[in-house]
Amino acid sequence: MAQQAKKKEKRNIPRGKVFIQASFNNTIVSVTDQGGNVVAWSSAGHMNFKGSRKSTPYAAQMAARNAAEKARESGIKEVEVFVKGPGIGRESAIRAFASEGMMVRSIKDITPLPHNGCRPRKRRRV
Repeated sequence: MAQQAKKKEKRNIPRGKVFIQASFNNTIVSVTDQGGNVVAWSSAGHMNFKGSRKSTPYAAQMAARNAAEKARESGIKEVEVFVKGPGIGRESAIRAFASEGMMVRSIKDITPLPHNGCRPRKRRRV
């Protein structure tokens, strides 16, 4: 008695949010609906880039293109972009979304900044 797998219904979502997490080692792109539920995602490592090539702008661009193609299947046409992290793939990932035909409504930097930082090490006594 094999259970039938339910066919995933295609949702039509006109607007979405794009979260780009650009670290020094990788770039992760997530596309969500307005409620924050992930519709599509991709990363530089997912696009078969290994090692130091994962942190390049080209790898970030490929990951963003892949996520944009998946998101377009869900009907997303307008996006708000939220960028987090210090990586070098930030701009190229945003440009990739724009070149894929998505209307970029806004770009916001949500990189977490410490208000006072970590507690410093104790002073060295000689």
